[in-house]
Amino acid sequence: MLANYLIGLREGLEAALVVSILVAYLVRTDRRALLRQVWFGVGLAAGVSIGFGALLTLGPQGLSFAAKEAIGGTLSIAAVGLITWMIFWMGKTARHLKGHLEGALENAIAVGKGAVVAMAVLAVGREGLETALFLWAGITSAGSSWEPIVGALLGIVTAVGLSVLMYRGAVKVNLRVFFQWTGVFLVLVAAGVLAYGVHDLQEAGILPGLNNLAFDISAAVPAGSVHGTLLTGVFNLSPQTTVLQAVVWTAYVIPVMFFFVRTAFRSGPPAPARAPQPAQAPATAGA
Repeated sequence: MLANYLIGLREGLEAALVVSILVAYLVRTDRRALLRQVWFGVGLAAGVSIGFGALLTLGPQGLSFAAKEAIGGTLSIAAVGLITWMIFWMGKTARHLKGHLEGALENAIAVGKGAVVAMAVLAVGREGLETALFLWAGITSAGSSWEPIVGALLGIVTAVGLSVLMYRGAVKVNLRVFFQWTGVFLVLVAAGVLAYGVHDLQEAGILPGLNNLAFDISAAVPAGSVHGTLLTGVFNLSPQTTVLQAVVWTAYVIPVMFFFVRTAFRSGPPAPARAPQPAQAPATAGA
């Protein structure tokens, strides 16, 4: 539940921040008449995201076990690709998000009301589709139908509440630090989803090595225990991990974590050096 809470919190905060920046800009520039288009686009994006989640859940019904595992593994790997791109993008651009969105909205206003709707749909819908896909992968790997959903909903509600407080000036959040550390955690979560996707493809017969285990700690970490639940629910790691899963997990975490920390935690450009001031000539007596 914790992993899905953080996913809901992070993605929800991104979407809520986008909406609040757009709304605040329209209010500040006295263009309140365009708020209807923004909210319409937000609602449309939410509907598309919910529909996408329903399609992921109901679409594979009636298929064979191998087909379901193949689809699940492929979508899990796609979810990891999206979440990796999102982690790097937000870690790099969090400090410039406001200026980027305001400039894009100004360009959309110049085109027309339809462009404002389209911008809201694209800006919010991207977060919604990423959330739906990644949560679906988390729910599938956890084998539970309600805990990941509850965790994600709690995270989204928390994100909306924080965004409202930030919009009203009641609370200040260092967004750069927030996205840095949640990014570190999500790299580990994404690695677990990637390993689980590989396991699905092994069960579908697409990848080899299903019975070649790297380790089996199921006796020490029972699936129903607290630590077993944390291992599978937070990091999507199974007590019975194949060699290929372990190799893929390691091959993902090491380079991705290295480049993410290097990108997101890098300090901003140094302040330009001040030009030396010319020395003033001493005053001449009697001048």
